[in-house]
Amino acid sequence: MTEPPRRRRPPARRNTWVRPVLLGLGLLLAFVLGISLGRALEEGPAPGGTLTQVRTLQPQPLPPAARTVTVTETRR
Repeated sequence: MTEPPRRRRPPARRNTWVRPVLLGLGLLLAFVLGISLGRALEEGPAPGGTLTQVRTLQPQPLPPAARTVTVTETRR
């Protein structure tokens, strides 16, 4: 048996404006992100501006116990 010849499909139509528009939007997004990153780095704190203080806290005295308990143990 012979197979009938297959028909070739015509090439799919592609919108010629979709790819350039998406490329333009991607470039615009990269530009805006670059500007915002630059501003964030520029407005950040100056290096060496951090001051660290170390303190040692002294324990507060405990009030005397209200009751005392004595435990006696006997060995066998």
